[in-house]
Amino acid sequence: MIVNYFGVYGVCLRDDMVLCIKKARGPYKNRYDLPGGSQKEYEGLTETLIREYLEETGYNVKTYGNCRVYDVFVEEINCTVHHIMAFYDVRIEQQYQKNVSSFVDSERNDSKGACWVSIGELNINNASPLLLKLKQEVMNDSCLLEKTEYKSWKIL
Repeated sequence: MIVNYFGVYGVCLRDDMVLCIKKARGPYKNRYDLPGGSQKEYEGLTETLIREYLEETGYNVKTYGNCRVYDVFVEEINCTVHHIMAFYDVRIEQQYQKNVSSFVDSERNDSKGACWVSIGELNINNASPLLLKLKQEVMNDSCLLEKTEYKSWKIL
């Protein structure tokens, strides 16, 4: 069985570092992931981007641009997820929004909080397929636009 999942994600890069979240649950649990997620009803892509980024990281998106779309196939135990992802480059406000910190840490969110991670450190053992796709992009991988499959995905 194949399940389609679409999400909107923010990419904040500084030098060779990317602002990530550590996943608290789901198929990417205990791995680094990009901040973002699925749309609510009647919510536009950029509205989702801004809301999810604040909820998962505690930072407001100051500007966004350079939208692009990638996809990966992640084979889990009983199904394959076709994960379609819209990436936006984002710049964030420097001030952390303390008023959302309880929301970021709550059970309503799948983020354990934000951290900066070197692109070079990302690998199949510590990163989600989204971050691995971003790494391909940053490294100018010629296969970036080709189908990527993760067979027998291990949930940590």
